[in-house]
Amino acid sequence: MEVEEGDEGHTVEISSENSGPTRSRSEDDYFEGEGEHEDEDIIIGDDDNKNKNKKKRKKYHRHTADQIREMEALFKESPHPDEKQRQQLSKQLGLAPRQVKFWFQNRRTQIKAIQERHENSLLKTEIEKLKEKNKGLRDTINKACCPNCGVPTTTRDGAAMPTEEQQLRIENAKLKAEVDKLRGALSKYGGSAAAAASSTSPSSSSGGGGHEQENIRSSLDFYTGIFGVDKSRIMDTVSKAMEELIKMATMGEPLWLRSVETGREILNYDEYIKHFAPETSSSSSSSTKRSIIEASRDTALVFVDLPRLLQIFQDANQWKEMFPCLISKAATVDVICNGEGSNRDGAVQLMFAEVQMLTPMVGTREVYFVRYSKQLSAEQWAFIDVSIDKVEDNIDASLVKCRKRPSGCIIEDKSNGHCKVTWVEHLESQKSPVPTMYRTIVNSGMAFGARHWLTTLQLQCERLVFFMATNVPMKDSLGVATLAGRKSILKLAQRMTWGFCHAIGASSFHTWTKVTSKTGEDIRISSRKNLNDPGEPLGLILCAVSSVWLPVSPNVLFDFLRDETRRTEWDIMCSGGSVQSIANLGKGQDRGNAVTIQTIKSKENSMWIVQDCCTNAFESMVVYAPVDITGIQSVMTGCDSSNLAILPSGFSIVHDGMESRPMVITSRQEEKNTEGGSLFTIAFQILTNASPTAKLTMESVDSVNTLLSCTLRNIRTSLQCEDG
Repeated sequence: MEVEEGDEGHTVEISSENSGPTRSRSEDDYFEGEGEHEDEDIIIGDDDNKNKNKKKRKKYHRHTADQIREMEALFKESPHPDEKQRQQLSKQLGLAPRQVKFWFQNRRTQIKAIQERHENSLLKTEIEKLKEKNKGLRDTINKACCPNCGVPTTTRDGAAMPTEEQQLRIENAKLKAEVDKLRGALSKYGGSAAAAASSTSPSSSSGGGGHEQENIRSSLDFYTGIFGVDKSRIMDTVSKAMEELIKMATMGEPLWLRSVETGREILNYDEYIKHFAPETSSSSSSSTKRSIIEASRDTALVFVDLPRLLQIFQDANQWKEMFPCLISKAATVDVICNGEGSNRDGAVQLMFAEVQMLTPMVGTREVYFVRYSKQLSAEQWAFIDVSIDKVEDNIDASLVKCRKRPSGCIIEDKSNGHCKVTWVEHLESQKSPVPTMYRTIVNSGMAFGARHWLTTLQLQCERLVFFMATNVPMKDSLGVATLAGRKSILKLAQRMTWGFCHAIGASSFHTWTKVTSKTGEDIRISSRKNLNDPGEPLGLILCAVSSVWLPVSPNVLFDFLRDETRRTEWDIMCSGGSVQSIANLGKGQDRGNAVTIQTIKSKENSMWIVQDCCTNAFESMVVYAPVDITGIQSVMTGCDSSNLAILPSGFSIVHDGMESRPMVITSRQEEKNTEGGSLFTIAFQILTNASPTAKLTMESVDSVNTLLSCTLRNIRTSLQCEDG
């Protein structure tokens, strides 16, 4: 039986009746059906069936190795070749166009079958885990005794003893055992873990930095130390994880298959299981909740030298600052091994991170993992992140929402200020509710996948290079006379964007209250008090955020919002006034990556605004804040910008994930033709009261509600998507 995909994506079943044993064929076999040249075999039956039993024996042709190789090469570039490509390939290989067409149809069908088998395999594994867990729970209930007094906790008929005293005794015994375990761990490691956590707790450059540091310390106090886990076992685990990561980063097909629909690489779990044993891939036997597995890989050149990258990945503070849109919290919980030499080759550290999207609608992912830094050769380094089961067993299960299978990156020094980075993300996370419009991008693995991490790294490294450059062309440094002034403004813009990313995520730093906007969208409201941070206005600060879907491509939306000539179409602060650019500083190869200073002039007053625009192949941001005119003028001359109070507002733009063709972008102009819409987050921060003791009022909430609703309505009207 032959299964072939029709022109419209349907599968057609072709059976060969009475023609001998059924033969299993791959896409390398070509079936020559009716309409082609055939060998006929006439079978003579009795007189009644004489005219019915003409049977045709079909011919099968196996393609040569050269033909298969050529068709495979084209398939990687174009899984759906058009008629012209098929004609050209058929002439080149000496095949009929129909043969080429059927080969590509069968190849696509084969990849889809592999993906379906992978999904079935995951479901079977999940069912087996649930069965084993259920059996274990039953055995535990039947055999349970109080560890303190030895009295059975169940009656003869299997019913649990209902007495409150019995429950208290069991809980007391558990607490004593936990205290003994912690005492043993702390005495073994001499409190070095607490010191490490204290010294590496991240400090925020935005408002409330002290409060953030306090929160991280309190949340990590319980987890300091490695809880008695043997060091040799951890080293063995990370060594196996490194071997797996190297294979995951370097192997091609059949381990990784390119998706026909999206062009992204898909991990073939049938092949994955063949190559990696369960213990090597660190599959968690203690996971009791239903989870999903995400795997992704991407490769790119990064404009930064190797020593700087090593420094970034080995320091939790710098690592967090390099990925402001992805990491809301990060800390080194314990240093297991310091490594050797100035580059800390072989360093191992237990880390914690909270990973986010730039919207309060999608929950964060909290993950504990061990990071292993290893030099592979003179030009290559590897950073491996992997979760350790024994460590997680001692962490409150309610906090462990995500765990890392061997993940990380291979970094290769290109000796010209560039590094080639191959990034692999392999995660196992608990299933959680996701809003409908974010379901595609989250469930596909794109939201927290390798492409998002790598494009963010590229963007931040470019920003760092442009910040340090002394030979910036004049077209990328308009309106600022000195290098010192340029650096001060870029530093201010970076602090502004960090503060924006910190303010609008779903991190546990914030408590969001949902209200309904005047146009029907959901708005999240959060407030905080700034008591002593000079980088923000002192007093009560209100933040309002709303995320919507717009039927506009991300780059059309980004170009509209950053265009100063169209600012009056959406910005209520303009109030019919005019907008003029005072300075424009490039901070990346893409012209969309720039910092501008604009002045808004109206009949009533004049206002200066600093605007930071960031864009890459995954995500774009436009962040802006009104500034004190005298203060920003001094910053433009090179004065320190850290004490200039700013309160950033702005927009985050992400592709909605509904793509009809591969998202392989060589330029932003190409992506404008990509079908699909944008996931658009709009956020405003306002100072409601200069007194730190003031309380939030409904008038303030209503005011920011009006501001957000009107801005969103103006954007929809200008882009002609009122019904989006």
